[in-house]
Amino acid sequence: MATVPAETTGSTPDRSPRNAFDRFFEITARGSTPGREVRGGLATFFTMAYIVVLNPLILGSAVDGEGAALAIPAIAAATALIAGLMTLLMGVVARFPLALAAGLGVNALVAFEIAPQMTWADAMGLVVIEGVIILVLVLTGLRTAVFRAVPTQLKTAIGVGIGLFLALIGFVNAGFVTGGTASPPLGLGVNGMIATWPAFVFVLGLLLTLVLVVRKVRGAILIGILGSTVLAIVVEAIGGFGPAGGPDGQPGGWALTVPSLPDQVFGMPDLSLLGNFSVLGAWDSATWLIALMFVFTLLLTDFFDTMGTMVAVGQEGGLLDAEGMPPRTKEILVVDSIAAAAGGMASTSSNTSYIESAAGVAEGARTGAANLVTGGLFLLAVFLSPLVEVVPFEAASTALVVVGFLMLTAVRTIDWTDYEIAIPAFLTIVLMPFTYSISNGIGAGVITFVLIKLVKGRAAQVHPLLYGVAALFTLYFLRHPLELLIG
Repeated sequence: MATVPAETTGSTPDRSPRNAFDRFFEITARGSTPGREVRGGLATFFTMAYIVVLNPLILGSAVDGEGAALAIPAIAAATALIAGLMTLLMGVVARFPLALAAGLGVNALVAFEIAPQMTWADAMGLVVIEGVIILVLVLTGLRTAVFRAVPTQLKTAIGVGIGLFLALIGFVNAGFVTGGTASPPLGLGVNGMIATWPAFVFVLGLLLTLVLVVRKVRGAILIGILGSTVLAIVVEAIGGFGPAGGPDGQPGGWALTVPSLPDQVFGMPDLSLLGNFSVLGAWDSATWLIALMFVFTLLLTDFFDTMGTMVAVGQEGGLLDAEGMPPRTKEILVVDSIAAAAGGMASTSSNTSYIESAAGVAEGARTGAANLVTGGLFLLAVFLSPLVEVVPFEAASTALVVVGFLMLTAVRTIDWTDYEIAIPAFLTIVLMPFTYSISNGIGAGVITFVLIKLVKGRAAQVHPLLYGVAALFTLYFLRHPLELLIG
């Protein structure tokens, strides 16, 4: 795992706290410094700031069962606000460098599957219910117990799989890897070539970041993001490529945000969506069985995505104990559960822990102090949304690829000669990027682990909770056929 060595004055580092702030966040105790926490917080923000733009585009492009659409400016303001508040809460309560925002995948589920069968308020009410249920599971200890039941090497595989997933997200977001309509399903750039300037900016930014990482330059990832952004602004000023998918139908533009100096910096937010939810409405507008299935799907996705994320971030920072558990696991899960409900209350869909936090950890963050920076910047983004749109996908994605590599290095700790753990680990690792889902990878790993132990006559080696988890994941994978059978 990639760690940033602590500064020492001799053979044994002095880990005594410098002041009350240091003591509270355990900055020195974890081998970090305030400067590293600031750099880490900045890196995390820049790698996930895209959600302030992307979440409104996803939710705002759908209509509910009554044909109503959410206002994009209001979604953007609420997205930044809840991300900022929940990230700060994670930093202060759990003191772990894990930022939160509206969950990708979950927001698409809410927008395109749940909302069309009811009103937006009803759909967000289901998100609130799901968050409350997860909170109850945390407070009763069940969620932590399930996490402890997962074998340590399978937890390592989760982190490795997320690393590959992050790298693929970075390549795809930057346009370096694209999907084809025929064979092969994925390819390099456009027709097998790096044919656009935005993709070229990504390549140069990635190479710059890799060189800085190899030379162990402090702030390498953050420098890579900022350097790529400056280059992107210059390229756009000269070429004027605009957004991808423009009127000419050419894929030569920028993926999400066009990098240019904004006309204005300050803007008053529209917070009209706060509190626009109905806890009981969905049970009337849709059948109770359909509503229950939606809650179950949301629950299972959030339940295991967060587990995978926190172990991957902890693994990257060398913060896991002998059982593969991060410090203050219960507090991490409590805040994450509150964030899920808070996202529904603000109409941004479920908020969850972001794996992009690994970029901040790779930059040196080890404590919740980094969250003060990330959360503060999200709160500023509520008023400074024009500035958030300056950093394009092509610049931020360099960090995701580099962090993916760093997380992949833990694969060496898995015993690949033992097929009973190697096969579940393999499926966990490859299905995350191949299916674009953390939960799918974890589910496949758990199911195959339990199955292999059963056919080998070693059922006693499986924690009892894992049998229940495997059964739930089986229902999760079969949920669509079950929906067709029911309705």
